[in-house]
Amino acid sequence: MTRFPAIASDITALFAARGADLVDVPVIQPADPFLDMAGEDLRRRIFLTESETGAALCLRPEFTIPVCLDHIASQAGTPRRYAYLGEVFRQRREGGNEFFQAGIEDLGETDAAMADARSVADAHALVSLALPGRTLAVTLGDQSVFEAVLAALGLPRGWRMRLARAFGSADMLASALADLANPPKNAALPSRVAELVADGEPAALAAHIAEGMEEAGLSPALGRTPDEIARRLIEKAELRSVRLSSEAFEALRSFLAIRAPLDTAADALEGFAAGAGISLGAALERFSARAEAVRRHGLASASITYDAAFGRPLDYYTGLVFEIFAGDATRPLVGGGRYDRLLTLLGAKRPIPGVGFSVWLDRIEALRGQG
Repeated sequence: MTRFPAIASDITALFAARGADLVDVPVIQPADPFLDMAGEDLRRRIFLTESETGAALCLRPEFTIPVCLDHIASQAGTPRRYAYLGEVFRQRREGGNEFFQAGIEDLGETDAAMADARSVADAHALVSLALPGRTLAVTLGDQSVFEAVLAALGLPRGWRMRLARAFGSADMLASALADLANPPKNAALPSRVAELVADGEPAALAAHIAEGMEEAGLSPALGRTPDEIARRLIEKAELRSVRLSSEAFEALRSFLAIRAPLDTAADALEGFAAGAGISLGAALERFSARAEAVRRHGLASASITYDAAFGRPLDYYTGLVFEIFAGDATRPLVGGGRYDRLLTLLGAKRPIPGVGFSVWLDRIEALRGQG
């Protein structure tokens, strides 16, 4: 049996002091929500199985989605703060496949700036409790500011979607930017498929693909469905047709190079927008309000860095994303962010804003052992 973290009781006491209710969620979870929303990096690490009826199940790979599903099922009111401390199960290159995480999910708070700042402050407090005296550094990004820049630069929807999906993966983002600078040539397609792609009619293309799969004896259950393949082929064709101006491309590269202490980051974004001749509108207003809310929590501004290119590799984030490091460590101890669309996608009948964080307790215990 995996040893429970030595600092567990101190963490649960902190949760109580912060007004977060400790919850437990089943270890066995429906797999589809994770496969649909968790991000490519996590999806390939999930331990999958099946029920007797053939339903796809998995061992709990993280807590955010299960806590949100449990909240929806319970029909609890909001705002509501949930805390957790338990095992998650992932295939990992380093460390065990079973390890403990702790965190807080903040659901239904309409003051997003306050809730974001509180999430960063709570995470910082937890790590400070576990590693007293250690110098901590926070890296902060913002998915919504990135998407606002893409829209303001006039990128078409297909490119905005591809770049937004790449946010959080340096390799994927670099690949997307390379393709944007030098669009790849059209891949050779069968003539009928090429005609349907050029027509931009996904239904007709999907029907043709389904017919071909049936003739070849391929089951859609083994991979992407005909609809997914059709949408992807049309999207690729649309992406190849885009020629972004050199000015807009350089503006995007300039934005991604922004890295500044949080207390000067809003000014840096305003300066970038003015230089690029664009407006970031509500996204910049939300960013500034959050920075002020973080300042009111008393966190040292020098320890928080805004990195315009920083994201986290989970598909459900919509705004704030952050990680916390200790000293010169290369692996984060905390990861978190805002996910305002997640609960609706999971089945909530009305939009419920959310923000939260998870702490890797095995990494913290390793550092405590060094101290």
